[in-house]
Amino acid sequence: MTTPAVRTPEEHFEGLPGFAFRPSYREALGLRLAHLDEGAGPPVLFLHGEPTWSFLWRKVLPPVLDAGFRCVVPDLPGFGRSDKPVDSRWYTFDRHAEAVASLLADLDLRDATLVAHDWGGPIGLRLAVEQPQRFGRLVLMDSGVFTGQQRMSDSWLRFRDYVARTEDLPVGWLVRRGCLHDPGDEVAAAYDAPFPEPAAKAGAKAFPGLIPLTPDAPGAETGRRTLAGLRERPRPTLILWGEADNALPVVLADLLSAVLEVERPPTRLAAGHYLQEDQGPEVGRLIADWLTGEPT
Repeated sequence: MTTPAVRTPEEHFEGLPGFAFRPSYREALGLRLAHLDEGAGPPVLFLHGEPTWSFLWRKVLPPVLDAGFRCVVPDLPGFGRSDKPVDSRWYTFDRHAEAVASLLADLDLRDATLVAHDWGGPIGLRLAVEQPQRFGRLVLMDSGVFTGQQRMSDSWLRFRDYVARTEDLPVGWLVRRGCLHDPGDEVAAAYDAPFPEPAAKAGAKAFPGLIPLTPDAPGAETGRRTLAGLRERPRPTLILWGEADNALPVVLADLLSAVLEVERPPTRLAAGHYLQEDQGPEVGRLIADWLTGEPT
């Protein structure tokens, strides 16, 4: 069954700054979904979150590719070059997990490194527990597992309320506000590029409301099961965090590290929530050095 969705014209993605990667397409969940598949070697899966897309990783990928890894970078349904269902009810935690699981199966990724930011964390970590053969290592950035028992910051609550009441969400402006240093007009326009009309932003508007805020909210039990699974089957884990992240304060990096019993202390960077914009090459270097066993 085809899902009513917006498909962004390809010309919207022409001439984006620093982003010459060629997309691949596949069919899943009644949608055309996009991903990047670059390089050769052990696989690394990069998962974006709200309200970004694979463009987020453009400065992170080169050091990882140069270190000899295969980088797989999907656009989640509703984002980037992927089709964008116009019904906000379509967007659920389960559907996003299903979309990424279908990519893992189609590419038969095994023993991959998960690199997850924002909503990429809950989605990717859930799959790491449900399909443990797919993931051997974890890199977590300004993200976590939501169990309905966590306390969200006042800044995040204001963000959620703003998204809920704003019909035509200014995506590029939101990314700019989440950076420590303004990335500029061209970059902001690149984050706006996937959304040719307000109806295309249903996914960007839906994501904040999917975070469970009470123990009985949808997704909370899945979060608790994910957390228990991560603790039962620990993996080598690297945590990177933006020190100037207001929505997900850096103290959460230490809490996440303690809960997951990560041996290596979190690495704090002079960055906001979108540390890939503020410190992209350094993020890529840190990941590449960690994966190759080089001192960082």
